[in-house]
This record gives sequence, C-alpha cells and structure tokens, in this order.
Amino acid sequence: MDTTPAMAQDVESLKHEVKAEKNCLIWLWLAVIVVAADLFTKHLAITYLQYADPNPVLPVFDLTLLFNKGAAFSFLSEAGGWQRWFFTAIAVVVSIMLVLWLQKTQRRYWWLGLGLSMILGGAVGNLYDRVVQGYVIDFISLHYDNYYFPAFNLADTAITLGAILLIVDMLFLEAKRNKKEETENE
Repeated sequence: MDTTPAMAQDVESLKHEVKAEKNCLIWLWLAVIVVAADLFTKHLAITYLQYADPNPVLPVFDLTLLFNKGAAFSFLSEAGGWQRWFFTAIAVVVSIMLVLWLQKTQRRYWWLGLGLSMILGGAVGNLYDRVVQGYVIDFISLHYDNYYFPAFNLADTAITLGAILLIVDMLFLEAKRNKKEETENE
C-alpha cells in the first residue's frame, strides 16, 4: 500500500481531532459516587438517629438529624412550601449547566473537571432529597462551646470542596491555561 505524505498528514490530523474531543465527562463517575455516598449516609442518619437529638462524636462534632426545607443555612425554610420547587428548579438548571461545562472542558484540565463533578454530585444528592422528601436531610453538626455551625451533609461537603477547587482553578490555574492555549493557537 502506497502511503503518501498527504495521507500521513490526514491521519495525524484525525488523531489530533480525536484527542481534542476528549472532555471531562469522564469525571461523571465521581458525581455518581458522591450521590451514592450522600444517599447512603442520609439513609443511615434516618435509620439510626432521632430527630434533633445530638449524638456526640467529638467535643466539637455531633451527629444530629435535622430536616432543612430551605437552602443553605435554612434560607427561606419558613417560606410556605413554594421554595421546595424553586430550589428544585435551580438545582436542575445548575446540574444541566454543570454537565454541559464538563462536556466542553478538555480532559487535561482535570482539576476543573474534579471540582465540577463534586458540585454536580452534591447538587444531585440534595436535589433527590428535595424532590422525594420535601426537605434536605442534614446530620453533621460542628460546634464550639455554644456556637453552632448550621448542620450539613455529605452533599454539602462535596459542593464546598468542589467550589474550593473551582476557586483555586480560577485564581492559580486559569491564567496558565489561557496562556498555554494562546501559545498553541499561534
């Protein structure tokens, strides 16, 4: 078979296109693990904890089952019920946007993919609670003396860690990434 330089160039071009199409959707497995771990720990909390009864683990850490009908820090929890569907709609829209962002992000930017997937997993975990239960199940309570941080769950933890990764990416990695892409495009 006669291989011409033009064919070799076409093959190389095709390889480059295939590599360029790899995106961060591969990180969806992490979102699935976050959702599974979140739902499992919430099941354990519902099964073994009594509502609003603190179970001390450490001097600054209790397991306390609470139900949050609002958003972060119980925002709008006493709003009369409409907030359930409002926060559900927000979570669905944000989840779709996160999946699209993962799809558009090149796989080599794994730090960004990791953060987005953690946020997605946390959002879906809390979305499940909100749709099925009508409230989000919280059970992790941190405190010092008589100062209590609002109770939270594994989904909230994943969202927070994912947001930290996005902030680190934005502050320290994005400029390098943009500079590298500009160099590659020249």
